[in-house]
Amino acid sequence: MEFQIIWFVLWGLLWAVYFALDGFDLGAGILYPFISKSEIDKRAVLHAIGPVWNGNEVWLITAGGATFAAFPTTYAYMFSYLYTPLLIILFALIFRGVAVELRGKSTSEGMKKFWDFWLFVGSFIPALLFGVAFGNIFKGLPFDDSGYYGTFFSLLNPYGLLVGLLFLFTFIVHGGLWVSLRVPEELANRALSIAKKFWFLQAITAVLFFVFTALFTNLYDNFIKMPIWFIVPALALVCLLLTGSYIMKNKNGSAFLFSFLFIIALVFSGVIGLYPNLIPSSIDPKYNLTIFNSSSSPYTLKVMTIVVIIFVPIVLLYQAWTYKTFMYKITEEELKEEGY
Repeated sequence: MEFQIIWFVLWGLLWAVYFALDGFDLGAGILYPFISKSEIDKRAVLHAIGPVWNGNEVWLITAGGATFAAFPTTYAYMFSYLYTPLLIILFALIFRGVAVELRGKSTSEGMKKFWDFWLFVGSFIPALLFGVAFGNIFKGLPFDDSGYYGTFFSLLNPYGLLVGLLFLFTFIVHGGLWVSLRVPEELANRALSIAKKFWFLQAITAVLFFVFTALFTNLYDNFIKMPIWFIVPALALVCLLLTGSYIMKNKNGSAFLFSFLFIIALVFSGVIGLYPNLIPSSIDPKYNLTIFNSSSSPYTLKVMTIVVIIFVPIVLLYQAWTYKTFMYKITEEELKEEGY
């Protein structure tokens, strides 16, 4: 039982870190066509995410792999019930990655515009559908021992779309802040200006999320049983307010930090509310997929824990080195010289 709880926490942490890291890549891709007024601007945005986007997606693979290894039954049902949106997300991420790599190697304007389009679409779709998917998991999926009764369009319910919009606006703000930290001043100001505007939409959808979560889900049951956990959603709201405060003061570094922490706290607000469920059933709680009825054997979880203790610090050190190495202000001269 102890290892099941450990892996539930790790499961939530892996998803939270993925959204906090790849979230700004997705946000930058969404903003890309709107803040770039020249070829140099486009190169700058791509340069801002180029050294880190691929490493950030490692956390998505790790989160998916951890779900498969630690909770194989949940993995099987999740990729069955949410097959269509997850497949759409997968293809969108593939096209986004290809666009990032091949756009700079294209010589014709037509091909550059083609990859520009897919960079935007491949960023927009995952940002929205990841939120829709998690919103429906929070709400509960219509399944019992006979199977799943939902469709792709049934996932696009008001609550699912609300969480999708929250993810979308959050990633746009997060991406705008990241771009503003790395690109030349004029482009940075445009990115920060859009982040300011979308922060208000983010704040409104965040408040609606916490309100409608009480109406459409059972996530608050765990918080009511142990009120100490209310500190997590409270921390999320504080981080959101501080993000907005620092954005208005043009302190984009501090704003990005609190945006990062907001995403972590937001995801854990949902994870704490789910426990011990991984996928609740909206038909009857007895069909819930939990960490206890869908996990691997204790021995498997023990071995996986040892592997995580050894290798995750190595990944963290590598990513820390990557961010330290490439965390500098990009100049127009650099972009012109490299012909990115």
